Amino acid sequence: MVKRRDTVEPKADFVIIQALENGVTIMGLTRGTNTKFHHSEKLDKGEIMIAQFTEHTSAIKIRGKAKVLSSVGSIIPDE
Repeated sequence: MVKRRDTVEPKADFVIIQALENGVTIMGLTRGTNTKFHHSEKLDKGEIMIAQFTEHTSAIKIRGKAKVLSSVGSIIPDE
């Protein structure tokens, strides 16, 4: 049986990250008493990553200049 996509409820918030310079690093951090890095990606200028908070990811750390868009607003760094 095929499940229709328009009936799927989102389970977590999404964050859109656009690199404003080469070499922007995005790191996912775990939940729990011992927070650890569990994944990292490197983006070059103009590249976009869509990230999701899940049962394993409680925080995202961004190193470098990047525009961040989420359901609560956007953050664009000053020059």
